[in-house]
Amino acid sequence: MNRDWLTRISALGLIVSASAALAGEPWEERVHKTHVDQTRYSGDLDPTRLNTLTGHGERLFKAKFTLHDGVGRPMATQAIIPTKRKRLPEKQFHRTAGLDANSCAGCHNDPVTGGAGDFSVNVFVSEGFTNADFDTTDPQFSNERNTNHLMGAGLIELLAREMTADLHAIRREALRAARSSAETQTRKLVTKGVQFGQIMAGPDGILDLSKTEGIDSDLVVRPFGQKGVMTSLRQFTINALNHHHGMQADERFGARWTGETDFDEDGVSGEISTGDISALVAWQATRPPPLQVTPEDPAWRAAAGKGDLLFDSVGCSSCHIRALPLEALSFEDPGPFDAAGTLRQGEVDAASTYNLELLDWARTLPRNTSNQIMVPLFGDLKRHAMTDRQVATLGNELLSQRFVERNVFQTSELWGIGSTAPYGHRGDLTTLDEVIRAHGGEGRESRDNYLALSDGDKSALIAFLKTLVIPE
Repeated sequence: MNRDWLTRISALGLIVSASAALAGEPWEERVHKTHVDQTRYSGDLDPTRLNTLTGHGERLFKAKFTLHDGVGRPMATQAIIPTKRKRLPEKQFHRTAGLDANSCAGCHNDPVTGGAGDFSVNVFVSEGFTNADFDTTDPQFSNERNTNHLMGAGLIELLAREMTADLHAIRREALRAARSSAETQTRKLVTKGVQFGQIMAGPDGILDLSKTEGIDSDLVVRPFGQKGVMTSLRQFTINALNHHHGMQADERFGARWTGETDFDEDGVSGEISTGDISALVAWQATRPPPLQVTPEDPAWRAAAGKGDLLFDSVGCSSCHIRALPLEALSFEDPGPFDAAGTLRQGEVDAASTYNLELLDWARTLPRNTSNQIMVPLFGDLKRHAMTDRQVATLGNELLSQRFVERNVFQTSELWGIGSTAPYGHRGDLTTLDEVIRAHGGEGRESRDNYLALSDGDKSALIAFLKTLVIPE
């Protein structure tokens, strides 16, 4: 056992007291000095209040939290469900079990704050473990993941909410029709042009979900995480703060769910308030989306134009759908589908609501003839099997996460891909050519079509993908 770590834990109460005595001093080592009051940001937020809230969120996203803020979880694990450790960890920071970062921006920083991360900042999600004190990167103990970017994240969550609402409406209608007709009803699960299989509803109210595709049985589209298992930015943020920093949110680790105000027993209570989480969500939700740029170089411009056509002809756009229609840009936090352990709408007098349409970048989003916003994500928010017997490069995990098969991943949105190398779920593929060649399973046909192209056409397709960038 690391005696220095034990000493730091036992003395932490004194350290925090000393920090409090220095409050306001320029050299103070506590960086999270004022919690955000959730009640000040309920209801509709005008641009001024939204700017204030996102300002708090940006500060927290960039903050390098310290022991005085509550960094560390000596007697709690990284698990999503609050779980006690059986013993103190040998080290406070640990690449495999966490803590593994000083700040959110420590990983999400390429090419801008809120962006992606290099292989060096991979995380080990270790889903399902209650006491992950392992010291190996062997995939039998944890799933290693590269860092995704967060640009346009608010648009992604809004799309997922509308898609979930559509699927739930189809389910309700099927059940109603089955009851009224006394016959089994079959309905296709289609929303925004994306097919999630079908359901069969019996007159007795029993649903047959055996033919659903790429989604959980509750028909909730979960747009975040490489496996598509996170419902909202709020859930993602709470999980990440605990896992990577040991900063525990009151709404999950506080007295309501755990009966304790210092669940991780680090001597600091109330580390992250509900308002703090709301600020972090607001900052992420208002990140501008990536863009498609027109290259100044004439040769690149010509190649990208050809690659744009090839993207469709080889079948890439069957999963990497260029744009999905969005009805409205009003973002509510907490959202309509958050679960226990995450603040829910019924637990606040009024959700924080902000209109992304008022942001400068929103004015550049294209609209279709029905005046729907076309979100150019190059994705479908659906899970797919990505390996087969011949092409298994992306099947590099040995553990199932949240009951999602090991070789099944959500379609990666391609917007920003020109700025976010490396590639693959583990970030171990250095070029776009490599990751295309790695597509097996449901992506196999498109991959084979790509391989059948001439070298010049392959290069043109890469030239097109390189125009999908995150502005710096």
